[in-house]
Amino acid sequence: MQQAIIGIPCDIKMIGLLPFHAVGDKYIAAAAGGTGGAPVLIPALGDPVAMRTMLDMVDGILLPGSPSDIEPHHYNAEPSRPGTLHDPARDATTLPLIPMLLEAGIPLLGVCRGFQEMNVALGGELYQHVHEQPGFQDHRETKSEDVDAMYANAHRVHFPEGGLMRQWLGQAHAEVNSLHGQGIKRLADGLSAEALADDGLVEAFSVINAKAFAFAVQWHPEWKYAENPVSQAIFKAFAAACNQRRAQRAR
Repeated sequence: MQQAIIGIPCDIKMIGLLPFHAVGDKYIAAAAGGTGGAPVLIPALGDPVAMRTMLDMVDGILLPGSPSDIEPHHYNAEPSRPGTLHDPARDATTLPLIPMLLEAGIPLLGVCRGFQEMNVALGGELYQHVHEQPGFQDHRETKSEDVDAMYANAHRVHFPEGGLMRQWLGQAHAEVNSLHGQGIKRLADGLSAEALADDGLVEAFSVINAKAFAFAVQWHPEWKYAENPVSQAIFKAFAAACNQRRAQRAR
């Protein structure tokens, strides 16, 4: 059987004076190595026709993290503070794409910004500054030039009984990294919390009654995925769903 095709939507990144479509290498590496699939980058064109064409080409979609935040008007929140990095072209691509993927039954894995995009696209809301909310921890990364320190495990997450993470790992909790300033304020209808931080913040969810794999995490499982049992469990489940779709399309 041929490799599953894993689509990864791009950010728009300024390099010099010009915009480039870009995806972090760690997401591409995890899509290839973690699933055994062939990654294909999806430009942030915001074009519904192009997106529907892409649906016929892919066996799964990985929504990657990004330094940018979703523009808050998408979840009816107050404008961002001056200096906040946004990527309206990515918003215009991923937010409409998510319902299309769910309707088509295409496996979907969201990471960090991708996790937040799935919640927003399905009607949920975000905190723009989690660390300023009463009762919540500071979930932002360690200020360090050492990348390993930035991506080191930062806090525990708890897996609800009967949830997917419990099934995949056979354990009630795990340690994960934490590199986000925003987080879920209200979980969208139709989503089920799959992991909670000690402060109660939703750190993973699944789409209830989805036609195929539809799962998202706030942390970064792509970072050194081959060394992390939690990451391996997530990518193994995603890979199985993508390979199943590939086999069905090959018939």
